[in-house]
Amino acid sequence: MAEQPTPRQLNVELPNDLTATYANFAIISHSPHEVVVDFAQMLPGMPKAKVQARVLLTPANAKMLWQALGQNIAKYERRFGKIGAQQAGGFDPKSGILGGMQWTVGGGDEPGDEPELDADLPETETP
Repeated sequence: MAEQPTPRQLNVELPNDLTATYANFAIISHSPHEVVVDFAQMLPGMPKAKVQARVLLTPANAKMLWQALGQNIAKYERRFGKIGAQQAGGFDPKSGILGGMQWTVGGGDEPGDEPELDADLPETETP
């Protein structure tokens, strides 16, 4: 029999002074070498969203995050029930309209390229 590799253990330090940030909107853009996720807050009646945090990832790490989010959302839905379907006024990636406002989501790969938005990615719309 082949010997199973022992899983690596990683200790993660969570600083005492780390502040949590709430986001109900995310803007995702990419270049050939990185994926940028801007987490923002949209407030009712306000014409703009304020970015609260920016996270830069390699494409490989972004894909692993996407897979981990999918696994965790599946676990969440098994425990608490299905998360509601997209509400009216949700983000339309073809027109860039969200909540009646035009949004620009950058891609920047090639001139004329449309940004690629994946409907399976979590939380790119307001609740």
